[in-house]
Amino acid sequence: MYMNTPIPTTTSDPTKQGGRIRHPRIASTIEECQLMLTAGASADLILVCGPTGVGKSTLGHFLVEEELKQQAEAMAGQPGFIPAIRVEAPASGEKEFSWRLFYQRILHALEGELDAPRSAYGVDPESGRVVRPRGNNTNRLSGLRTAVERSLRSRGTRFIVVDEAVHMISQCPPSRLAQQLDTLKSLSNEYGVQWVLLGSYDLFDLMSLSGQLARRTHVIHFSRYRLDQESDVRWFSGCIRQLAKGMSALQSVDVVCYAEVLQQTTLGCVGTLRTVLMRLERLVASKGWSEEALCTALLTEAQVTQITLEVLEGEERIAPGLHRNSLSIQTNQAQKAA
Repeated sequence: MYMNTPIPTTTSDPTKQGGRIRHPRIASTIEECQLMLTAGASADLILVCGPTGVGKSTLGHFLVEEELKQQAEAMAGQPGFIPAIRVEAPASGEKEFSWRLFYQRILHALEGELDAPRSAYGVDPESGRVVRPRGNNTNRLSGLRTAVERSLRSRGTRFIVVDEAVHMISQCPPSRLAQQLDTLKSLSNEYGVQWVLLGSYDLFDLMSLSGQLARRTHVIHFSRYRLDQESDVRWFSGCIRQLAKGMSALQSVDVVCYAEVLQQTTLGCVGTLRTVLMRLERLVASKGWSEEALCTALLTEAQVTQITLEVLEGEERIAPGLHRNSLSIQTNQAQKAA
């Protein structure tokens, strides 16, 4: 673990953000992401894999927000500078991943701020609408790609966080997946943009596509809080306390005394915990506090069973891939390969 932060803190209005907090597990993952982002070309792709409900979307928001804070002075001196953005990989319902929609979302994130100067690829500076530029047709995929390239160059964007990146896998035939990821890698090579892909454990399968891709990729496991680790139990209780503090109907309820059952039924995932507590808050506000209300707010046994299977399978898959052998074993393997 990279950071020892025993007390979770709220960094935004919990009532508006659903209790978005910076807790120890997310803090350590952010630090590792930031470390790899300084690695530049040695890590074009950063894969952040974790179980459902662990808080990957919150992580993406924090990463971009912190970069914008760190670059605030530079952005003030250069209004068109946008160092980082966050987009969600589209699930368009099509048979294959929609690069057209993906490019459009990137353009909206880079060119949607009305107070920033427009880059000159076909955006009306007064209306903010995309207009057809001379030369490239933005109705074509190639035109959108060119527009993204020009915008990245003009904005000086350092990295792009892609939430729900697993959609890039699930909507693409295996034979074309490596080719699609080469598209991201080419933008990294040409414009120095790094990609932070957030997703489930299925995202880890990208490592097996090619040796070249694996060489330029860094994998981060955004893990849950475990009941068999004392520090995790303590930190998870802190998350419960901090989240409940931002929910008015729960402020008079000692929710922390149910920490064990909450950690068991949410599998130690703070995103799932937030959902359960928000549901509980609505029930308490409507009918008052009772253990029956808590039971109603919890996930069903069937839900817990299904999520548990997915989490355990994912952790088993990712653990060998993140294991570093000793130097002596690596040396012996290298000698044998030679």
